[in-house]
Amino acid sequence: MKTAPFAPFEWMIAWRYLRARRAEGGVSTMTWISLIGVTLAVFALVATLAVRAGFRAEFVDTVLGTDAHVTVYSQLYVTETGQTTRALTDYAEMAERVSAVGGVLRAAPLVKGQVLANLRASNAGVEVFGITKPDLLEIPGIAGSSQSLGSLESFGTGPGQGIAIGSGVAREIAASVGDKIKLISPNGVRTAFGTSPRVNAYEVAYIFHSGRFLVDKTRVFLPFDEAQAYFNKEGVADEIQVMLAEPEAVDAAIPALLEAAGERALVWTWRDSAGAFLRALQMQDNALFILLAILVMIATMNIVSGLIMLVKNKGRDIGILRTVGLTEGAILRVFLIVGASIGVVGTALGVGIGVLFALNIESIYQVVDLVTGQQRQSLERDGYIFPPALLLWSDLARAVGLSLGLSFVVTIFPARRAARMNPVEALRYE
Repeated sequence: MKTAPFAPFEWMIAWRYLRARRAEGGVSTMTWISLIGVTLAVFALVATLAVRAGFRAEFVDTVLGTDAHVTVYSQLYVTETGQTTRALTDYAEMAERVSAVGGVLRAAPLVKGQVLANLRASNAGVEVFGITKPDLLEIPGIAGSSQSLGSLESFGTGPGQGIAIGSGVAREIAASVGDKIKLISPNGVRTAFGTSPRVNAYEVAYIFHSGRFLVDKTRVFLPFDEAQAYFNKEGVADEIQVMLAEPEAVDAAIPALLEAAGERALVWTWRDSAGAFLRALQMQDNALFILLAILVMIATMNIVSGLIMLVKNKGRDIGILRTVGLTEGAILRVFLIVGASIGVVGTALGVGIGVLFALNIESIYQVVDLVTGQQRQSLERDGYIFPPALLLWSDLARAVGLSLGLSFVVTIFPARRAARMNPVEALRYE
């Protein structure tokens, strides 16, 4: 007899098969195994994707919290005295033009140089960033460091100038707030007999902890005017640091920034500096997704096993249903509903548990700390990241689509086997 696809009686038969006990010819045990398998596989997929997304977001936030979103600098050119340089002589005007570009939060001139930091018998190679106090206060990873020591109020003030150093630098030379450290540059004072090293002493006003190991271990912030004098760069800057309202849209902002900066300008974005690591993360994410997709596929194979057993146990029922007029299509849809229902319910449970896991990741970290005796705080101080989980709709859609797709596909084979069963053979020995 002809019926509409997925008629109510088809759902009723499928439901009876799903909840049938083994004594009635059902395979409820296999149904539960299939359901649990799909649930755990989808949970693992959702949880892993959320943790990986959180790690990437944490890394990007750390990069954006300490470095410029875009660095504007100059092409090499020859000065009137015949020297080759990249120095920006019109840095104030360039910063003002760049600041006027839509989406730019601020543009800060910068002077950079590498020197030796010394305190008592300890030395460390550091990278000095010369920056104004208002611009330094706008760097969230530095000024907003929750584990910082001291204050930026005295940055660049008083005799000897207050400076900011990274926690790694402070640890390397055993410096604390209030200590006076020496910065030694080989390219120092110009005299009639050549250039002698420049040695200046500065008081440590602020020790920051940005969360980036290399930044904390090597970076020192010096007041902009003092850095110009220290590195013999009076009246010039090395580059312009640009902060954007939407760092993820940095590629779209480049043409306008280049136009505002001038014809000799070049740019270097945060994607360029962190691009290799981000690409490596993306490759790892793809590999993890493939491995977990295989896990989901294995879990959905349990649905096939359960349906094959169900078809075998329900051979008599299938024969009777066919003799009373059910078409092959109706039988096919009944078993499709059985297999798909397991996949849908397992997927929903797996996503639900995965979401709960992601939302309570901090509590889970604490439980792991309690069980294993590990102290995350000490590891985090050394630069290790324990990221929060981040739920992305795209990741949830991928997990749901993969699980449901595999559940529907693997159901087709046993459903077709049931639909093509010969009713005469099924009832021969009944």
